[in-house]
Amino acid sequence: MRYRGVGGLLVALLLAACSPSPEPVAVVKDDPAFAAAQQQWRVQRYEDLTRPDGWTALVGLHWLQYKSHFIGSGASSGIRLGVGPDKLGLLRREGDQWWFSPEAGVDVSQDGQPVRGRVRMNTDKDPAPTVLAFDGGKGHLSIIRRGPRDALRVKHADAAARRDFAGLQYWPGGAGWQVQARFIAHPAGKTLPIVDITGLTTEMPNAGAVEFERDGRSWRLEAIGAPGEPLFLVFADRTSGHGSYPAGRYLDIDAPAADGSVRIDFNHAYNPPCAFTPYATCPLAPPENRLDLRVDAGEKAYHLPEGEG
Repeated sequence: MRYRGVGGLLVALLLAACSPSPEPVAVVKDDPAFAAAQQQWRVQRYEDLTRPDGWTALVGLHWLQYKSHFIGSGASSGIRLGVGPDKLGLLRREGDQWWFSPEAGVDVSQDGQPVRGRVRMNTDKDPAPTVLAFDGGKGHLSIIRRGPRDALRVKHADAAARRDFAGLQYWPGGAGWQVQARFIAHPAGKTLPIVDITGLTTEMPNAGAVEFERDGRSWRLEAIGAPGEPLFLVFADRTSGHGSYPAGRYLDIDAPAADGSVRIDFNHAYNPPCAFTPYATCPLAPPENRLDLRVDAGEKAYHLPEGEG
């Protein structure tokens, strides 16, 4: 969703007033456009996190160890759902492929169409991943592939993490944290080993690094992504574990311009999904991207509602 002009700013401010999500940005009297753009980004970030199928809706991550798994909330199911019918269906592997067969009389759909017989379950590594809906469309099943292992990912709109979401807090930041950087290309085909929170190491495409100046010094971050495409940064800094999420934060940046210039807006640094749910598999900051610098911009660490966690 995009907001434009004065009307867009009013929509953003109304949304902010009606939810505990984004804190108001610091007052920037000389640059109302900057304040409006930051608030728009924060509102969009909140909406993405709290969608019925967003990261806060995760309720399960079940590693698939056997060829067959009965799924449901009942005691007889091998994969126990926290929310949903007692018996939802059977997940079965044939070769390298998974198939799902719904329990008779249970409402399961794919792309809005009822599933009557068994259906092929593509993973998130396939061109068209399969997502099955259940429980009146509030629940979603999908399969993720991490290295040699597959897991069943379960989301539900009634997840406690979504229902009780405590909102987001931000560092003061400011226009000074919008920095111009230069892209340093790597040789074609270079990869960067990235460890995720499960301990798995994956070689990720590493088209190059971005370099920028701050506090009289030059800083460098290795970027994940293919040449000519938008880049993804995973970094840690001096605020990590001291107000920011300990494992680091993420940043999305546009593809570099033809002259290699690129802008990094640290005000848009955001927490990985693992800050909100134990059911995500998040890449961690590589050693090259641990900055001896305080980035007092972007999201602070998420704090669970009182009495939870």
